[in-house]
Amino acid sequence: MSTTDAAKQATQRADAADEAEARRLEDEQRLAEAQEERAGSRPDWSPLPRRAGLKPDASPLFSLRTPIPARWRWTLAVASFVIPLLIWVTLNALGTIKPTFLPTPVAVFDALLKMIESGELFSDLWATSQRVLLGFGLAVLVSVPLGIVMGTFDAGLALFEPVIAMLRYLPASAFIPLLMIWLGLGEPSKVAVLFLGTVFFNTLMTADAVRGVPRSLIDVSYTLGARRGEVLRKVIVPHALPGIIDATRVNAAAAWNFVVVAELINATAGLGLRIMRAQRFTQTDRIFALLIVIGLLGLVIDIALRQLRARVGKWAA
Repeated sequence: MSTTDAAKQATQRADAADEAEARRLEDEQRLAEAQEERAGSRPDWSPLPRRAGLKPDASPLFSLRTPIPARWRWTLAVASFVIPLLIWVTLNALGTIKPTFLPTPVAVFDALLKMIESGELFSDLWATSQRVLLGFGLAVLVSVPLGIVMGTFDAGLALFEPVIAMLRYLPASAFIPLLMIWLGLGEPSKVAVLFLGTVFFNTLMTADAVRGVPRSLIDVSYTLGARRGEVLRKVIVPHALPGIIDATRVNAAAAWNFVVVAELINATAGLGLRIMRAQRFTQTDRIFALLIVIGLLGLVIDIALRQLRARVGKWAA
């Protein structure tokens, strides 16, 4: 074999080796890409097994989002009060807890009657109700318009949300020393505690309700010739009103929680003040009686707001 032929064969072998190496690299690259695609993609869900449909006579009590008969609704509502009462009576009858810590229902009822007969219950109830109505009423007057602005305009959201999101984490009770210095020991400082404890949360919840208005409704309103003010008054506010009332229901309960703290500021009357005085003398029967009064009054307010929501938002789910 000549030198020229040997050189040609060596060149051919080198070219073949280079092509084999190139094919190997391409195969490795394709394999790596396929593995990345499998890792990044969600695995296919296995098909659901075939099951029999729901029985026609299945009880609506255990069906998802199914209305129940009015008779069952009232029965369950009564049971929600009767069951805790039975547990309370049972614990007293077994003697597992001393009456000093858990008074009997009879003792609580007697303490309630004594406060009614003396007239102190009504005076305290009126004083506390005035503070809640004034403090939380001012919070609603401020938070609802502000929440509508934040939920409707992105500029309002960008301007107010950061500072409100920060202020809502500040406990209202931490402002009491400042409020005593700024407003004194009278009623304004107590009302201010209730205002600060509810206004920020109600503002953000109102803004969320307004942002829940579908954009399609706004676009259709503009298409039909409505102006910006008309869209706000006739579309956005009516659609968000049930959600705004729901936010008010939630924060009304918070106002009643803060009133006990507010009445620590040199109060002369109020349910919170009466509870603190009963605690000093270990009068747990009076504490239970006052808590029941606050709970019943809160239930009445909640029912009233739910009825209002049902009237102004009959179309809402």
